[in-house]
Amino acid sequence: MAADLGELLVPYMPTIRVPKTGDRVFKSECAFSFDSPESEGGLYVCMNTFLGFGREHVERHYRKTGQSVYMHLKRHVKEKATGAASGAIPRRRNGKVFLDLELNRDFNGEDYEYEDEAKLVIFPDHFEIPLPNIEELPALVTIACDAVLNAPSPYKKAEPESWDEEIQVSRHARSLRQLDNDVRIPPSGWKCQKCEMRENLWLNLTDGTLLCGKWFFDGSGGNGHALDNYRATNYPLAVKLDTITPDGADVYSFEEEEAVLDPNISDHLAHFGIDMLQMLQKRTENGHHTDNNARPRVSEWEVIQESGMKLKAVFGSGYTGIKNMGNSCYLGTVMQVLFSIPDFQRMYVGNLQRIYDYSPLDPSQDFATQMAKLGQGLISGQHSKPPMKSELIEQVMKEENKVLNWHQQKGISARMLKALVGRGHPEFSSNRQQDAHEFLMHIINLVERNSAGSENPSDVFRFLVEERIQCCQSRRVRYAERVDYCIQLPTPIEAATNREELLAYEAKRKDAEENMKAPPEPVRARIPFTACLQAFTEPDNVPDFWSSALQAKSAGVKTSRFASFPEYLIVQVKKFTFGVDWVPKKLDLAIDVPDFLDLNRLRATGLQAGEEELPDLMPPIVLPEDTRDNSMGSADSPEIDEVAVMQLAEMGFPLEACRKAVYYTGNMGPEMAFNWIIAHMEEPDFAEPLALPSMMDPGPSTSDSPMGDATPLANSPPEESIAILTSMGFPRSHSIQALKATNNNLERALDWIFIHPEEEESDVLSDMADTEPNDNAFSNANSHSDSTLSPDRETSGPRVKDGPGRYELFAFISHMGASTMSGHYVCHIKKEGRWLIYNDHKVCLSERPPKDLGYIYFYHRLSSS
Repeated sequence: MAADLGELLVPYMPTIRVPKTGDRVFKSECAFSFDSPESEGGLYVCMNTFLGFGREHVERHYRKTGQSVYMHLKRHVKEKATGAASGAIPRRRNGKVFLDLELNRDFNGEDYEYEDEAKLVIFPDHFEIPLPNIEELPALVTIACDAVLNAPSPYKKAEPESWDEEIQVSRHARSLRQLDNDVRIPPSGWKCQKCEMRENLWLNLTDGTLLCGKWFFDGSGGNGHALDNYRATNYPLAVKLDTITPDGADVYSFEEEEAVLDPNISDHLAHFGIDMLQMLQKRTENGHHTDNNARPRVSEWEVIQESGMKLKAVFGSGYTGIKNMGNSCYLGTVMQVLFSIPDFQRMYVGNLQRIYDYSPLDPSQDFATQMAKLGQGLISGQHSKPPMKSELIEQVMKEENKVLNWHQQKGISARMLKALVGRGHPEFSSNRQQDAHEFLMHIINLVERNSAGSENPSDVFRFLVEERIQCCQSRRVRYAERVDYCIQLPTPIEAATNREELLAYEAKRKDAEENMKAPPEPVRARIPFTACLQAFTEPDNVPDFWSSALQAKSAGVKTSRFASFPEYLIVQVKKFTFGVDWVPKKLDLAIDVPDFLDLNRLRATGLQAGEEELPDLMPPIVLPEDTRDNSMGSADSPEIDEVAVMQLAEMGFPLEACRKAVYYTGNMGPEMAFNWIIAHMEEPDFAEPLALPSMMDPGPSTSDSPMGDATPLANSPPEESIAILTSMGFPRSHSIQALKATNNNLERALDWIFIHPEEEESDVLSDMADTEPNDNAFSNANSHSDSTLSPDRETSGPRVKDGPGRYELFAFISHMGASTMSGHYVCHIKKEGRWLIYNDHKVCLSERPPKDLGYIYFYHRLSSS
């Protein structure tokens, strides 16, 4: 038999590989679906690429690659027999621990036992070879199989890149001496015992001194008194006070000079009156800590998660939860909302087979494939099936006092997508909590990048903002348009309807802090939504505004309006600010966000009758302080660095062109002026004399002026950015178009160019796009309600889906916790006329959606009927 197996495998030996360092072995999840070894058909792992495939997808991989040898992994799960010893070691048929990864189910070892089996399967005949089979298989095959079975999780290899180093247990932790000096740490009012600092405080675990830290550990400022205490006493361990949770705390070892783990931290803190077990009792259902100053967040946790209510679980299409993989709830909530939008469903789920058929050899690294996989998992209902009647009865018997059905919902894991979209990103590649809004913008950016030449579902969010800037001195105006995907609403605390109550609370809080008293009952600010919208529309001062009418810096104000309305409007409430330790902290406030929103009054109007535009002049890049008054004091005789002019002229450039180059780069030297020359030398007026409008008659430039054919400042990106893009080989007109579409962001402009290949246009059209004002670039979009600009109609600028500005709320994401770096996210989505709460893997009907405590709101446009 051994000879027969050897001969059988001979033709396939060149395709069987032994995993090397750096190879990722996917043995817990299919690349195209959420099939796992626990699924009915098990999982097939390719012995060449080490990718995993469910039974429905392995044939596709075989046909595409010709790889014939797969390892089939199957886990059999069953309940323990009545009377089985609690906690018994699960029996394994093969004695190999090859399914040591996170799987799609979460069985308690005390209630279930499982058996794992593996076998080699040879396609296309499905010939099976049970494993282990050391005596009958060739040595190379045996080694390869053993390496696959014992390979670590492919995601664990990426985790060390997200952390500087693995934290080790301190050698002082188990033998730490603690002084019996009756020190008790109060629950609030902390400050350094040697200075007045109230931030970055460290409790020495030996003598109980409370002292400020230093920048060497966590970047927060301090006077280093905790370190001074160690140098004087040699007491090695200290804990950062505001990091204490029921799960542990940040501990630092002065002697070891690094962050460490303290397995006995609960006992060490109890010595000073800090009871972590008591803190555990105050934990909310999701297990997130509320610290001594966070009592308002206790209420917030309960309200947002609708704790204490008998929430009814729902099952079926669109009602599948996403597992929390540890601080990944920000991803889960964003993806749930995105895949409730028909455009995303149509793009990724509607095109599922086409995406899969044209996926690359490694689908785990393909954005469209992983988005389609997640979308299919959420929408299909395959992973959200109601329990059988017998299971319901058993559930009631086992957990009479718990919410029915929640424990039956397992959800799906977005681990493969998370690893892909976070690759190379300093934050999203980590295991830390993140800002859901930042992640939403990151996903939209990735959708943009990966939608070149195909339908772009993020078009539904894109809109144009008209920015009107007015020179306060000359009263002239400039209009410009930029692309955006979200509006950010300010939260004017001064507009709170309970302002007097807030002032009284603040006075009590300061008094309690100064006198070491317990803090008063917190008060949440209640701000009208109309006040937030009013603050959003109010004029803003423009810092360092350069007036082309005055040719000098002046005071300027900017107002923003909608040049187009998106099909789906994202509204972020600016709840977060930065504390003195540079950590984002959340304002405790509630806003009466409406179900229906009419923004038509904020529609942009463009240049109005009686308004006079600012001259079309490019400002100098830098205007030195000592030449501000002189160099721009007279338009007829501007001050120009003649030395730089002569250096350029010696290179063979026309003298007048050199003078213009030096002037328009603010006398910053010949190198900057040379870049300007390279960027402008093809212009027809390149060698014309420098001519500026008179200060006495700062009227709009005419076609007779050398600047008359120049692009208006409102529509002209910086020449340096244009020069950089053109130096890369991109046409000037396309470079300008990309910069306009991305608000002159060079990095995003590069992405835009790749996403929007240059269309074949006549030279005349290209010249017009480059040199003429484009005031009506979006007039077609603005003149048609419910209209969509198709790519072939789009001659310049970004594609938008304009329509009326009337909206209805259909989803919102809420955050619980003190900052974006901690806490928990859930989302509420309205489907089929009813609100649902998506809390990680749990999906239930919402009894009381907390619309006033949301962080990001999603509106869909109402029809014009």
